[in-house]
Amino acid sequence: MIMLRNREIRLFMFVQSIISFAATLLAAFFFSLEAALFLFITAAVLLMVSIYFTKWRYREIEKLSGYLRQITNGDYSLDIRDNTEGELSILKNDIFKVTLMLSEQSSYLQQDKVRLTNAISDISHQLKTPITSMVVMADLLSDPNLDAGKRKEFTHNIQVQLERIEWLVSSLLKLAKIDAEIVQFKKEAVPVKKLVQKAVQSVLIPMDIKQLSLKVIGDEEATYHGDLNWTAEALINILKNCIEHTDDGGSIIISFLENALYTEIKIQDTGKGISKEDLPYIFKRFYKGKNAGEESVGIGLALSYSIIKNQLGDIEVKSEIGRGTTFLIKFYKQVI
Repeated sequence: MIMLRNREIRLFMFVQSIISFAATLLAAFFFSLEAALFLFITAAVLLMVSIYFTKWRYREIEKLSGYLRQITNGDYSLDIRDNTEGELSILKNDIFKVTLMLSEQSSYLQQDKVRLTNAISDISHQLKTPITSMVVMADLLSDPNLDAGKRKEFTHNIQVQLERIEWLVSSLLKLAKIDAEIVQFKKEAVPVKKLVQKAVQSVLIPMDIKQLSLKVIGDEEATYHGDLNWTAEALINILKNCIEHTDDGGSIIISFLENALYTEIKIQDTGKGISKEDLPYIFKRFYKGKNAGEESVGIGLALSYSIIKNQLGDIEVKSEIGRGTTFLIKFYKQVI
């Protein structure tokens, strides 16, 4: 028997046998042979019952050992919950809870693996185009007979592609830090007017090039609790999207307000609008809608979405083809 390999079990049976034998001898000496025989039979039955229950517990423990081996092999489908009372039942329920935790962690790891694979594939695709373009232009620049005008044009194009790669890598690193929860967003009272001014400052040149008008409306006392720099990054990406899809001479309106529940920032443009088919996906990474420009990589709005969501915020978009787009951002004062 497997349980006899256990030194404690052997010692228990030995001691119980000695006590029973001694009690039988004393009963025969002080009372009678009938009393001694009765005591011996009773002691033997008790020993057999002890052996039976001990054997049963060992079978249960062996089942648990097999279950744990299956868990180590990645099988989390078994259910050993036990609603009866007792130490083994408590142990079974605790093991089941640990199994659920391991199953969830395994699922998260698998999802992370899929996301990582997709991200690497998307990054490779996004980098391939500008790198290929730069290789071609570099080959052309190696021609000593190349026209000076063309040489200047190709050099400028290479610089543009390098800036595009730099922005892409920088944005991806920011997204990766947010996903890994490395970024510690500040929770400070920030005037919305100051936030808007900081964001607008970064897009004044492209707005001027396209001769876009800008109107800012809002309560100067309005504030929100969050991180000024990261939120400005989110607004800059949204404004860049508005500028990209608004024709020359168009306009952008930024309005904001604060109430007891949240602080709201609204960004409207008079651009081309977003189709209904594209609306559900515009915040997904590397998604490019039908009206996206050739230089668009589909990561700016995804970054904005992550930044806002990680600051108790929410963002939604409303748009119609030919009638412009509205981005509505809300920063809640508490979790709802």
